[in-house]
Amino acid sequence: MSPVRRATLKTGPEELIVQMVETLQIRIHGSTLLPTLIYLPGLHGNWKLLGGFRRALGGRVCLAEFSYPSTLTWSLDDHAAAVEKALADHGIVEGWLLGESFSSQVVWGMIARHEFNAKGLILAGGFVQHPLRWAARLAQKCCDDISFSLLRRVLFGYARVSRFRFRRSPETFAEIQEFVAGLTPRDLQAAKHRLHLLAQSDFSATAQKAKIPVYALTGLFDPVVPWLWVRRWLKQNCPALREYKIIWRADHNVLGTAPDLAAEQVVRWMATTD
Repeated sequence: MSPVRRATLKTGPEELIVQMVETLQIRIHGSTLLPTLIYLPGLHGNWKLLGGFRRALGGRVCLAEFSYPSTLTWSLDDHAAAVEKALADHGIVEGWLLGESFSSQVVWGMIARHEFNAKGLILAGGFVQHPLRWAARLAQKCCDDISFSLLRRVLFGYARVSRFRFRRSPETFAEIQEFVAGLTPRDLQAAKHRLHLLAQSDFSATAQKAKIPVYALTGLFDPVVPWLWVRRWLKQNCPALREYKIIWRADHNVLGTAPDLAAEQVVRWMATTD
């Protein structure tokens, strides 16, 4: 049974917000007459770190953003089904999928389901199968061993020193502070659950058979998902791969640390035609 059961609707001049029973949220910016870019977030699970990238897009596309529920039970297929249901409910039947980190597994799942008409797939710090599964399992264990209060102190410290890291994206810096301030123990457990999902997933067969154009974007410094392994595998095993772009001034959070360059690259890819 689909995890999405009903929705309530709020409308405004700039965006459409839909919040579902289990708190899956979709927020739509811009005219639906424009090409649609569908953003699915990383391990943090929400759109709160996308401000700089959103600004850099400059209204050139219709941007549909998602925030996941703090679920401890959804599978990757549940995530994919919920996203598809939300899009269909609002008349979005096709578009480009932008999967950040963890959500690279969700967008591959959507490709495998064949329910949504994806025009192209873009991975941002993403992968087909995590190149260091042991690291994901270690991160899970760290979530067990660290207290929530200690984690919040660490994250508050990170938020204070991240001003320099996100100097090209003051919007993202502000969103980091908002995200940390609103963090709950449930959010930590949900992140641990997402780590479990990605440590188990493998969409190699889906990537090998993909028929839509596939692109990838990453920062030079990425210890979270080392791009050397990911790029090598995609070039050797994914015939649909069109380009793998490395932004030298960015890191794993490439959309946040190089928002202008990332946005320009994504818009160019979306403008390509066969």
